[in-house]
Amino acid sequence: MMIDVGLLNKYNVPVPRYTSYPTVPVWKEELDVKKWKEVFRKQFSQNNSQDGISLYLHLPFCESLCTYCGCNKKITTHHSVEAEYLAAILKEWKICRQLMNEPPIIREIHLGGGTPTFFSPRNLSKLLDGIFERSLIHPQHEFSIEGHPNNTTKKHLEALYNLGFRRISYGVQDNDPEVQRIINRIQPLENVKNATEEARRIGFKSVNFDLIYGLPKQNLQSIERTIKEVIELGPDRIAFYSYAHVPWASRGQRLFDENDLPSAEEKLNLYIKGKELLTEAGYVDIGMDHFALPGDDLYKAWLDGTLHRNFMGYTTQKSSILLGLGVSSISDVGVAFAQNKKALHEYYESIEKNELAVFRGYFLNNEDVAFREYILDISCKGYTNFKPADLPKLQTFAFPELMKLKQDGLVDWNNKEVIVTSLGRHFIRNICRAFDLHLLRNQQQESTSMFSKAI
Repeated sequence: MMIDVGLLNKYNVPVPRYTSYPTVPVWKEELDVKKWKEVFRKQFSQNNSQDGISLYLHLPFCESLCTYCGCNKKITTHHSVEAEYLAAILKEWKICRQLMNEPPIIREIHLGGGTPTFFSPRNLSKLLDGIFERSLIHPQHEFSIEGHPNNTTKKHLEALYNLGFRRISYGVQDNDPEVQRIINRIQPLENVKNATEEARRIGFKSVNFDLIYGLPKQNLQSIERTIKEVIELGPDRIAFYSYAHVPWASRGQRLFDENDLPSAEEKLNLYIKGKELLTEAGYVDIGMDHFALPGDDLYKAWLDGTLHRNFMGYTTQKSSILLGLGVSSISDVGVAFAQNKKALHEYYESIEKNELAVFRGYFLNNEDVAFREYILDISCKGYTNFKPADLPKLQTFAFPELMKLKQDGLVDWNNKEVIVTSLGRHFIRNICRAFDLHLLRNQQQESTSMFSKAI
């Protein structure tokens, strides 16, 4: 489907990515840790045996700085840092285990970074063996890792496969040598090809590539060449992200000459060209920048309505508890969020004292829980049904927004439900915003640089 450029421009406004609701800017900087522990205990006791739990392990180290990156990372070439950090994560896990009334059933694990493959295969195995000790593995578990094509070795992949990992995501970003030079991420296409083929030889069933549009020095010719090369390698999933230029929040981005960035119109054309090439190649637009081949589990989950979304992005696993371990990681227990301290030395200090390292978070009220469900439905299923008790607030805040969206052909709705149209699937973030009561009650937030633009 060709998308009207005028419509794209209209909806290319700052909007949250809705990996949580309420979104992080609403959270409180001072978290009641005692209350968090009580909520965690209760939610774990109620949900572990039914759903199991998800784990996100943040491994922040990288050997070099990719200047586009906005993640929490630590740059070093000294691999002596591995042992201290892994010991801290395992100690944090031990502290969390004290809040659990029974062995955890691990349904999902994601190793994110940073560069998780910075760590040696031996140390990754040591970490995961420590997590698995006195834990149960759900029969439908899904374990995944983010890998760098330059340093993901056969030994890494074999060790992870033997531990139950079947999904890997490679940060490709762009294959153009000039773009790679300016973002300081030099990785020959041959390395991407070898890492992909090695993962498949060993038995990984799903390979994802992360691509970014809007990077400095990108143009239509270079993005077309990159995507055609990527399609040739046939990853099962592709995340096609918009580059968010936030130099006030990410110091590495201050190294760019902003004159090298594509203009707003050029960036829009990069987005259109990318989506066009991916859909022509048979990838299905799942929503919020994610594409999958019809044979992939992510597509199947989207098709049968079991897709889920959390801080790890889209997932086929829906567990009520996501526990984040490591510096800056985020935990989600359905009715509360908590984030670990962002500075490594502060994280270490808390763990050394046998304390949780959380520093901010949010406890959801009944309204938050209800409207979070609407946002999850829209982002994962493409429709949602309204609860009668919510109608007064829906009529005040959501319905006026849905009316505008319907005028542009993005949704169909009435007092009972809203359904995202095929056109609207390209604007999921904008449609989710119609249920963001915190944002709608405080409209001036949208004029700030708090969120990246939708495109």
